[in-house]
Amino acid sequence: MANTKQTIKRIKQNEKARVRNRHVRSTFRTYVKRVRTAIDAADLTAAEESLKLAVTALTRAASKGVIHKNQAARSVSRLTRAVNGLRGQA
Repeated sequence: MANTKQTIKRIKQNEKARVRNRHVRSTFRTYVKRVRTAIDAADLTAAEESLKLAVTALTRAASKGVIHKNQAARSVSRLTRAVNGLRGQA
């Protein structure tokens, strides 16, 4: 258990950040999953709409420092390529 005021405060701050980061991470993972599900179902319109939401969520997570900006860029790139590949099949 923490002994000093500053360690008690750090524990509280870390917990708040952990909960916030967990929410942001869960949200963007849900959006990414929706894109992948739409791609698997070969539903181009749903994939494009989901991609917009996923890109926004990934960018926001990167700007908040939840994930690294290059990880967000890589994920956006791969999802976009997958949706564009679906567009080529249609």
